[in-house]
Amino acid sequence: MPKKQSVVIFPGTFDPITLGHQDLVERAANLFDKIIIAVADNINKKTVLPQDERVKLCKNIFKDFDNITVCGFKGLLVNFVKANNCNTIIRGLRVISDFEYEFQLANMNRRLKSDFETVFLTPSEQYSFISSTMVREIAALGGNIEAFVAPEVVVAMTKFMSNDS
Repeated sequence: MPKKQSVVIFPGTFDPITLGHQDLVERAANLFDKIIIAVADNINKKTVLPQDERVKLCKNIFKDFDNITVCGFKGLLVNFVKANNCNTIIRGLRVISDFEYEFQLANMNRRLKSDFETVFLTPSEQYSFISSTMVREIAALGGNIEAFVAPEVVVAMTKFMSNDS
């Protein structure tokens, strides 16, 4: 009998993708045969980077990984998961407050799709404090974000934040 291929989806807005996200994806790449990074177009969030730019950045960052694909999506995550014949997602947990929110999401998703599974990963210690929200705030206030994101993300954030002025 052939081995079942394990596919997992890593959803998020990735506004911007941080070194913490990269750490989780790279570690998950050792656990799963295929990872789909699903860049959400979340109508409830005002993003700095447009979805197509976030997709482009993710594709560029993971271009050397054969088992990672990147695409954008709109709508319910559960529908994206079904459309990709998958039932598992990964989510990162940095602090206890993340767990409470993610636990609620995991249970809601399982209610919408009974075989929906969420696998939680914690980031490496050096990335445990990084969040996209903090990176956006530092960038908006003119701070240096080079220690928190890939170089191409610094360029994109600078470009799109200066367009807001």
